[in-house]
Amino acid sequence: MSEITGQTGLRNGATAVVNESYSFACMRCGHGWEQSYEIEHHVDGEGHEFVLYVADGRVVPSPLSRPACARCGGHVVRIMRPGRVSSARDAARRQQQPPPPVEVSAVPRQRHHWHLSDLLHAFQRRAS
Repeated sequence: MSEITGQTGLRNGATAVVNESYSFACMRCGHGWEQSYEIEHHVDGEGHEFVLYVADGRVVPSPLSRPACARCGGHVVRIMRPGRVSSARDAARRQQQPPPPVEVSAVPRQRHHWHLSDLLHAFQRRAS
């Protein structure tokens, strides 16, 4: 989930930048989405470390603290590893597609008439 980038491209005095991606699913309305974040590590004037989460070029709250659904505003959100939402959507699309046509063989089937004794044969004890 994490990838530490090199020291190039650091902004506003960041000492390191870590890229994190997550999948989210709202347990209230079922909406799913994915988001990538740049997590910038900083040190304030007193030497205390802090991080900033940046998504789409904007500083945002940590997605791990109190995520909210963009569709319904619900806060019961499941956080998963990246790719879970897109793989679920791909699977759903595959299920919606009609199956390929199946060739039917021209071989005639033989009908078998079952009798009760045939069915009970598997349950009969063998004489030893």
